[in-house]
Amino acid sequence: MPDAANIKSLTALRFLAAFWVVMFHYWPNLATGFTPAFAAKGYLGVEAFFTLSGFILCHVYLQGFGEGRFHYGDFLWNRVARVYPLHLATLVGVGLMAAAGLAGVAVDRNMLAWDALPANLLMIHAWGFAPVSGWNHASWSISAEWFAYLTFPAFAFAAWRLRHRPRLAVVLALGLIAGLYPAFERLAGFPLTEATIQWGALRIVPCFAYGCALHALWRSAVIPARWAVPLAAIMGALVAIAVQVQAPDAVIVMVLGGLILGLAGLSSSGSTFATQSIPVYLGEISYSTYMICISWKIISVNLATRVLGIDGEQLPLTVWLVIVAALVPLSAGSYHLIENPARHWLKSLGKTWGQRRPATAGA
Repeated sequence: MPDAANIKSLTALRFLAAFWVVMFHYWPNLATGFTPAFAAKGYLGVEAFFTLSGFILCHVYLQGFGEGRFHYGDFLWNRVARVYPLHLATLVGVGLMAAAGLAGVAVDRNMLAWDALPANLLMIHAWGFAPVSGWNHASWSISAEWFAYLTFPAFAFAAWRLRHRPRLAVVLALGLIAGLYPAFERLAGFPLTEATIQWGALRIVPCFAYGCALHALWRSAVIPARWAVPLAAIMGALVAIAVQVQAPDAVIVMVLGGLILGLAGLSSSGSTFATQSIPVYLGEISYSTYMICISWKIISVNLATRVLGIDGEQLPLTVWLVIVAALVPLSAGSYHLIENPARHWLKSLGKTWGQRRPATAGA
């Protein structure tokens, strides 16, 4: 069984998921007069992230959990090292941007919402504890991820118990999606896939569970390696069709899971699809892409409309393309200057503390 670092096709998929979210937020600023289906459904890129998260975390930690080698504190520290430095950096950056008013460029007055700051700092602002969607709105999904991290032992317990019954695990996860999505919409009055600050923590639950179940199916080798390439191709086509015909979100999420399963299978099939350095690197910087996309949109669109003297926020195609393309070098800068070094520093700090614990206990 290949290790997590070798599932390069899933790393590349992270960039596609981030780009999908970017299209959802950026397309309304393109002066076209229409919104294609793939952009309109771009918010489901978050569901792809959530499902991938369940899959990868089970891949890395489930065996140790089942064998009693899982250390909850170390797990949480590694998760904090992964997401918190950039979350804090973008929170501070957006706060400074809002406070400065961008030299007269308008920003949402809720962006500098001090009563929402404690929940943002604690990463619980998608749990219903933030009064408004302030600061870096994109970070609501990091709050939802934090909820999944904190409750990971519950997901791992179920996944470990069902590891020898992967088909049942997948059926149960699909049943959760099929039941929860319509039930939530009837009760809340809006789709679960549109939940952010309110009920965002619940939004990750069915996708994370689905990712755990898909990992069990993949690990069981029920699907032969020779089927991986056609499965990935078929599921990719089905995702495109489902999005184009505006299928229900629950259906698209289910099909996205099939694509994840197919792409994961490529790691043991000998296929090199999406394993080249460029797509893998784009996947590695995708967290930065996601976290800076809204703040960059606010800055760039406001400045472009002022410089070009455009009324409203509809941009010409060339200007819009430059703004979108600039996300790649900006994400790379964020990754290499903040995200990656801070993650390694915090992880090394955690290891240092871990090495000192036995000596301290014996003192």
